[in-house]
Amino acid sequence: MTQHAHPRPHARHLRLATYNIHKCRGMDGRTRVDRIVDVLASLDADVIALQEVVGGGPEEDGQAAALGAQLGMGWVMDSVRLLRGKAYGNVVLSRLPIAQTHQCNLSCDKREPRGCMRVDVDVHGQALHVFNVHLGTAVSERRSQAPRLAEFVADRGVPGPKVLLGDFNEWVKGLTSKTLGAMLEGVDLTQHLRRRRTYPGVLPMFHLDHIYTAGGLVVEKVTLPRNRLTLVASDHLPLVADVRMPH
Repeated sequence: MTQHAHPRPHARHLRLATYNIHKCRGMDGRTRVDRIVDVLASLDADVIALQEVVGGGPEEDGQAAALGAQLGMGWVMDSVRLLRGKAYGNVVLSRLPIAQTHQCNLSCDKREPRGCMRVDVDVHGQALHVFNVHLGTAVSERRSQAPRLAEFVADRGVPGPKVLLGDFNEWVKGLTSKTLGAMLEGVDLTQHLRRRRTYPGVLPMFHLDHIYTAGGLVVEKVTLPRNRLTLVASDHLPLVADVRMPH
């Protein structure tokens, strides 16, 4: 895996992002990896959680490899299913060394397969546990997924700072928010953003993307890049958080 050459100036400060890239298909119906590359490059994030990524197949490397190569970042993918013969699921891109990865199956019967991946990145000798999740669109799915996700994230065998981020498909405080909020620190976007809605891209109406932290990780700033490129490149907007690692 290739590592980026420009980490944060301070060893304890990181920029994280979550972005549902919608298979690199924009609001204009065009599939363009280059637009997603431009969006991600503009974020200048150290670790990026992506959802709805098309991986490689027998004859091509796929979007994950292309994004990693063009951004100069290491990457790892959790494929939850095949899409026309290609891997499809969540991806974490990282400038920092990736120590290990783990997966949690959150699929429900007769619904689209879902999952959460845990990626442990090495932040100058200290582990940061990054959880990248994409939950189901139905309330009944999330009712089943919430306790399984909570158990995966709260594993006492995984100490230290944690961040859970991704597409939760929940725009009001439902069971998922309540379950996770009981054990994690939910980032109150009202304290950081005037506009918090991340979906759909051109005219965002719903706040589907969220961030939770634990283990002393401090969120210092949250931004929601909203410009001509981000409004068309995907059906979601990226959500970015500047965080500080604990001592």
